[in-house]
Parts: sequence; structure tokens; C-alpha cells
Amino acid sequence: MDEAIQIVNAIKKGQISPIYFLYGEEAYFIDKISDYIAAKVLTEEEKGFNQMVLYGRDVSIEDIVGNAKRYPMMAERQVVIVKEAQHLSRTIENFCSYADNPQMSTVLVICYKYKKLDKRKKLHKIVKKNGVIFESKKLYENQVSDWLRKHLLSSGYTISHKAALLLVEYLGTDLSKISKELEKLKLALPKETEINPQHIEEHIGISKDYNNFELKRAIGDRDIVKATKIINYFAQNPKDNPFILTITLLHSFFTQLLQYHGLSDHSPKNVASALRINPYFVSEIQTAARNYPMKKVSGIISSLREMDLKGKGVGAAPMKDADLLKELLFKIV
Repeated sequence: MDEAIQIVNAIKKGQISPIYFLYGEEAYFIDKISDYIAAKVLTEEEKGFNQMVLYGRDVSIEDIVGNAKRYPMMAERQVVIVKEAQHLSRTIENFCSYADNPQMSTVLVICYKYKKLDKRKKLHKIVKKNGVIFESKKLYENQVSDWLRKHLLSSGYTISHKAALLLVEYLGTDLSKISKELEKLKLALPKETEINPQHIEEHIGISKDYNNFELKRAIGDRDIVKATKIINYFAQNPKDNPFILTITLLHSFFTQLLQYHGLSDHSPKNVASALRINPYFVSEIQTAARNYPMKKVSGIISSLREMDLKGKGVGAAPMKDADLLKELLFKIV
């Protein structure tokens, strides 16, 4: 995240490299850097003749190199952006010869999403020497809340701790998906607003009381009444609360609980680090650990796997989500 900001700041200062090789599992940062280059390196007048977008599924390395070696027309630079370059993974090492001697009047941006580049191979070393190479890594769940808070702060908004956790719990770690939902909030709310769970319920549609975040907490607390209410709400609104999402999140929660039982150091700092969770969740894990000893947790994880198979219709007659959820809660508590 910080490295992506550094790349953008360098471009703002006029420190522009001939090659930007952007790769990794998190598409969000790759898109942000390439979009910034597309918007800012050339003026609007220069873009007509000197900016092009190619797609990896439609071109070869030779096509890209041929375009990159052209000279700009009535401009200092040209920009060539290659999207979906991961489709060229089998021949990507052929890019070495150009990377070793790039056209200095060309800004070539390679968007190599969802793939890793072998750091031991020649291409990585050459691009690092002559251009900018950036690995866009997936953020862990405990890092996404901080990113979300910084992202909103840069736009003039703040967000409550519970609201941030609610968004991450519901949307996962896909930054592009989270960003789209945040845009909805920005359109609906004036600047300097502190976004709270009520805003999220009204503008995104995630219930502040009946969601997987609250279900996980209720189960951890062994609050059967509250857990049952949430399960019944899910059963009545299956499209908004798919069974597969609920069971995935619960499996993740009890797996973390099993890891907690295996730790020798149960200090909050060590637990947050070892389980890669937000420190806010440590007390929740500690409470659940008192309610569910290790042997019980192991049994619950087995039951969750069994229910996952049932939900997919494996080894059992198809069941409605409502019945699956009720049986799931019964097996846990």
C-alpha cells in the first residue's frame, strides 16, 4: 500500500520510468497505478496520438515491443498500457530484451494481475534495474480496516470501528469491491461524516444487527437466543445472506479459535499477530475460547465441513438454506 503511494508520488514529481511492471494478487493497486499514469502522464491533447491500451489476450510480446519502440508524435513521451498481461505468462520472459534496453520516450505499463513473477529469473532483475517493478499483495483481513480508514480519510470522511469491521466482515478483503461500496456512501453522505453501521444498513443494505459479524459474536458468547434470531433472519433473506458465506466465515472463526488454543502466549498482542486478526477481535476470541475448549472446537470444524458438503448437495438430499442454518447452529451449540 505504501509502495503504491510512493510510485504515484514519484510520478507527480516528474520522476517517470520507462517501464512499470505491476503484478500480484491484489488487482486494486495495479488498477490505481495504471489509471493514474493513463490520466496524468500526458495532456489531453497528447493522448490522441500518444496513448494506447493493449490487451494481453489479443497481442504478443512482439506486438507490445513494436508499439513501445515507436517514437511519440508532437510530445515528449508516449504511454502504452498492457492490460490483462497475465495471459502472456508463457512468453513473458521474452520481454527481457526490451526491458534491458527500453525506449526512454515510452512509458510502458504492464498489468500482470493475479500472477507472481519469479524473482529469481532474469526478467524481474532487469525490470527492477531499468524501471519500476511492483508486487501488489493481498491485504490480510486485519490490514483491510486500516486501509479502509485511510482511504476514507483521504476523501474527507471517517468511519467508526464497528462500521469498518462490518464492511470487511461482509465484503471480505477484495479492495475493489469495498471501494465500490464506499463510493455509494460518499455519494449519499456529506464530507466530514463519520460513517456508522446505520449508514451502512441504509445505503449498502448490510443489516447492522443481523449479519455474519453479529452471528459470529453471538455464537462465540454462546448467546443462543441472539444467534437463533440471526439465523431466522438469514433464513428469510437467503439471497442477501448466502449459506456458503456464513459457513465459510464460521469455519475461519473456529480455525482461528483452534490456533488460539495452540498458542503458548495468549497476550493480546501475540494473539493478534499470530492469528492475523484486528486487535479488536482478540477479546472475542478469548471469550469464545472459554466457551469452546479445544476438543469441542475440533468437533465443530468437522461438523462445519460436513454441513458445507450438505449445502453443496454432496452425500445428502438437497436442503433449504433455512434447514441447513438451523442444523448448523444445533451442531455448534
